[in-house]
Amino acid sequence: MLVDQTSPTAKALLALELIQNSPGITGERLGERLGVTDRAARRYVGILREVGLPIESTPGRYGGYRVGRGFRLPPLMFSTAEALGLMMAALEGHHRAADPTDPAGSALDKIIRVLPTSVAEPAEAIRRLITPHPNADSSYPDPEITAELVQACVNRHRLRIGYRRDEDLVMEVDPWAISIRHGRWYLLCWSHTKDARRVLRVDRITTIDVLPDTFIPPEDLDPVRTILEHFSEGWKYQVEVLIEAPIADVEHWIARNLGRLEEVDATHTRLIGSTDEPEWYAYRIASIQARFQVVNPPELREAIHTLGKNLVRAAHG
Repeated sequence: MLVDQTSPTAKALLALELIQNSPGITGERLGERLGVTDRAARRYVGILREVGLPIESTPGRYGGYRVGRGFRLPPLMFSTAEALGLMMAALEGHHRAADPTDPAGSALDKIIRVLPTSVAEPAEAIRRLITPHPNADSSYPDPEITAELVQACVNRHRLRIGYRRDEDLVMEVDPWAISIRHGRWYLLCWSHTKDARRVLRVDRITTIDVLPDTFIPPEDLDPVRTILEHFSEGWKYQVEVLIEAPIADVEHWIARNLGRLEEVDATHTRLIGSTDEPEWYAYRIASIQARFQVVNPPELREAIHTLGKNLVRAAHG
């Protein structure tokens, strides 16, 4: 439905959108954006207040208008680009958003229903044409369980969780942080059951009980770095590489999932990790911009030797 942009209703709705998008907007600026005087802008704000919208104002030189906290604004004001961008981002990150019965899909459905036809039609077309990846659902966590985990991380409450592996486990954990890597959600925690640090896949957590105990996470905790280092542990071949460069330089060349770095001295650094694929690991460390020696394993030395021969052969055509 087309609305006369000069009508008081249209101006009031536009004022709402401007206040919503620019909290603290001044009356003078609001008037400029509406193409009216300051006095007229205040009148449109008054119209919004009359219909129950909590438009707050702060007096003074640096004052302005904003929407009161905790209020759900009934119109959702999206441009076509914003609506389509939101749809594409949701579908890219969560392929079940194409299914209206899924929580993410249901939320998108509500958004589409309140959009103008000119915006809703292309958004719905994108949704219909998206083809979910095979097995895309297998690693997506339950939204309610994820929300409980996040809340426990924030409140620092210990949890008793059910965890699905080869056999179902029950463990008590201190949930330190949640991180996302390659589309999978991981919980970094301290397991009191195993008395060790653990990185758990959130999609495998089946039950959560919040316990009264609280905890304090490590002061120097770097969740992303810790999780990446965890991915480098526990594989078949134990890796040790000695690099002739300071650790500050090596940190820029080595991906964190290859292992941890140890300072040997001011000019030497040791890389400690593990891998199931020496050929893949050789390719990754070949980019080190300094002399290095593979101490272990022999399989990685052989992979480096083969890679070097291939590179020399390619260089000579």
